[in-house]
Amino acid sequence: MLEPIRHQLPHGITLDCLACGTPGKPLLLFLHGFPEGAFIWEGVMAPFADRWRCLAPNLRGYGGSSQPEAVEAYKPKALVQDLAALIALESPGQPAACVVAHDWGGALAWNLAIQQPQLLQQLLIINAPHPGAFVRELQHNPAQQAASQYMHFLRRPDAASLLLADGARRLWDFFRTPAGDLPVWLTPEWQARYLAHWPQCLAAACRYYAASPLVPPRGANGDLQPLPDALLHTPVATHILWGLDDAALLPELLDGLEAWVPQLSVERVPGASHWLVHEHPERVIRSLHQLLHEALIKRELLALATPASEADLPLDY
Repeated sequence: MLEPIRHQLPHGITLDCLACGTPGKPLLLFLHGFPEGAFIWEGVMAPFADRWRCLAPNLRGYGGSSQPEAVEAYKPKALVQDLAALIALESPGQPAACVVAHDWGGALAWNLAIQQPQLLQQLLIINAPHPGAFVRELQHNPAQQAASQYMHFLRRPDAASLLLADGARRLWDFFRTPAGDLPVWLTPEWQARYLAHWPQCLAAACRYYAASPLVPPRGANGDLQPLPDALLHTPVATHILWGLDDAALLPELLDGLEAWVPQLSVERVPGASHWLVHEHPERVIRSLHQLLHEALIKRELLALATPASEADLPLDY
C-alpha cells in the first residue's frame, strides 16, 4: 500500500513523497525527471514493498515539495543536499541499497554517487547521461547538440506559461512518437494526472534548466569546458537501462563510461524511447530485482570469505 508522507529536511526544504514497505528496512530511493513526479514510480515500487523500504520523493519544486523562487536554489549542489538529507532520515547510519533514477532524477543521482558515494550501494540509471559524457557530447557531437537545443527554451523566464498554453500542447510534444502520435501508454487517465500536476510545479521545474551549468552551444557559441576527472569518478556499482530511441539523449552518451564508472553494466533496449519507465515497467522491475539479488549474493560470498576476528571466536578458542 502506497502512502503519502512528508519529510522536513534539516536545511529547511520539505519533500512530499510516496512510500511503501516497512520503515527501517533497506532503502530503495526512486527519483523522477522532467516534467513528471513521484507518481510515475507507483507500479515499479509496489513489488519491492515486502522486503524493502521504497521511497519516491517529489523532487524540490515538484508536487507539494518546497518551491524556492530563486534559480540558484535549483543548482545541483542544493538538489543533492536534499537527497543526502532524505537518505539520512529514512536510513539513518546506513546507505540506500539502491537509487533508481530517470532523466533529471538520474542527473542528481549521478552527482550524489560522485560526491557522496558512501550514501548508496548501487545505482540504477534510466536514460540519464553521466555528466562527463554529456559535456563531451555537447562539445563534439553535432547530433547531440541539436537534440539538446530545447534546453534553451526551458531556460526562458516565460517557459512555464508557454508550455501550459493551448492545452499544454508543447508539453505533450515531449512525449510524442516519431510519427507525431501520443504513445499508447499515455492514456486519458495518465493525461489527467499530468494536467493536474503541471500547473503547480512547472515554473519551478523549469528552474532546473535555468540553473544548470550544462548548456548546449548555439552554432559556434558555447563555452562548455571539460570537467576534471576528479569530479567525474563514480565509485558506486552502476547499471544503466537505456532506451535507444531516445530523441533527446542519444546512444553515444553511453560511450567511454568505463573510464569514470569502473563498476558498470549497460542494458540497451531497442525500440524504447526516453519514457522507458512507462513503456517497459516490467523491464525496470526485472533489472532492479536482478541487481538486488546479485548484491545479496556478493555480500553472502564476502561474509563467507572473511575470516572471523578474534572477537568473533568462541571463548574457549
